[in-house]
Amino acid sequence: MSLSTSPARKSFKRPLAIVSGILGFAAAAAAIASTVSPAVAADIAAQPDTQVAVFMVPVTLLILAMMFEVGRSVWRNHIPSSAPARRRVALSTGNTPRAGR
Repeated sequence: MSLSTSPARKSFKRPLAIVSGILGFAAAAAAIASTVSPAVAADIAAQPDTQVAVFMVPVTLLILAMMFEVGRSVWRNHIPSSAPARRRVALSTGNTPRAGR
């Protein structure tokens, strides 16, 4: 049995958790400091432009994420193999004998 000489891959879980916690805390502090309340947010969301933006921004981010994943898959040559060609089944032409005839 051979031993691996390559070092283990470094985990980024802890730094990522710390950064996301700090960003979440900063966003909450900014919302409190700017006196955003649910009533003010509902008033802002009543405008049609805001409603379109609230819908389109996540959809656009989702599409960009999917395009990134497709590009990453293609770049690494992980395209699945092609499906085999379909076999055509010969349909009956009506010349077959039927039971009871």
